[in-house]
Amino acid sequence: MLTIEKIIHAQRVLEDALYATEVKRAASLTDRCELFLKTENLQKTGSFKIRGAYYKIACLSPEEKQRGVIACSAGNHAQGVALAAQKNGIPALICLPDGAPISKVEATRSYGAELCLVPGVYDDAYERALQLQKERQLTFIHPFDDEDVIAGQGTIGLEILSQLKDVDAIVVPVGGGGLISGVAFAVKQMNPRVKVYGVQAAGAASMLNSLHDGKVECLPSVSTIADGIAVKQPGVQTFDYCKRFVDGMVAVTDEEICAAILALIEKQKMIAEGAGAAPVAAIMAGKLPELDGKKVCCLVSGGNIDVTILSRVITRGLVMSGRQCTLIIELLDKPGQLVAVSQIIAGCGANVVGVHHEHAHAGSEVIGCFLRIDLETRDFAQIEEIKRALTAAGFKLS
Repeated sequence: MLTIEKIIHAQRVLEDALYATEVKRAASLTDRCELFLKTENLQKTGSFKIRGAYYKIACLSPEEKQRGVIACSAGNHAQGVALAAQKNGIPALICLPDGAPISKVEATRSYGAELCLVPGVYDDAYERALQLQKERQLTFIHPFDDEDVIAGQGTIGLEILSQLKDVDAIVVPVGGGGLISGVAFAVKQMNPRVKVYGVQAAGAASMLNSLHDGKVECLPSVSTIADGIAVKQPGVQTFDYCKRFVDGMVAVTDEEICAAILALIEKQKMIAEGAGAAPVAAIMAGKLPELDGKKVCCLVSGGNIDVTILSRVITRGLVMSGRQCTLIIELLDKPGQLVAVSQIIAGCGANVVGVHHEHAHAGSEVIGCFLRIDLETRDFAQIEEIKRALTAAGFKLS
């Protein structure tokens, strides 16, 4: 049974091995609530996962340590297990989905673990890990459905309560449920007044659906940029803990997550991966209106985002927040039209970053053409101002 004593013990075990990460004020992200960020993206390995993995390995018997450990992960748990195993001088085999970000794969390899890349998503890696565990007689380190792992993650809850003594609510990303189970259990034991809310990606809302239907359910597939919480099926234990101790759960879209990643970069100078930005996305998008005016701590669970996809995430975030847009304008193909359009856009204060001109298709004016123009804008209000000005000048927007 998970107990508060176990979580306190985990805190003592982890004290010299890991960071007690800071809680930072983030007033610039929203005016809905008094927002703070628990910066687990700055933890060793760039994620909270090292907490549960390290504590679980510390609790193994000498015989289990000698045989070695195996784990499966989308990347962050893999790094946590690999580093914990390295520090304890034991071998580790890690199964990862072959689509895991390269940065996470290489970081795991750098800690000395043996890797096995498995086609598919986390759940496919999990099945392969179970096979290899039996073949090699290794100790399996579950990424979320294990009481020692949950206890290790619960140390974050204790830290937040000590760092923000009058916090009203904690918002936590949810994949398999290990993080929120530990945090919610610890918080409710120490201060039941504090609310705990979970956030899932809309394309991987397995825990949300399971809680709604009152039983553990498995999604046929998952699709989200938040690879750290892309889990088809929550754990049996974590489902029970969420049902008992979590006050609510919501889902956010990939577009909302991208907007949150961008906001964290621009306004907080902080890099968060998709899973880590999900709680901030929920606050920014108004998914938890019951927290308006409250003192809220969002748990930024990790910062291991692959730089090769960061530019695409930023672009989607710019579009989602009204910072970038594309207009298609139908014109008559005669001199002066482009100048007139440019003057209107300049007069509204926007910046043109791309122009594409093509002749009209069948059914349009014989001397017609289309102008596709890419703009950098301030917000959605400015986009609407530009559209109104163009329409008032007689231009037709497609």
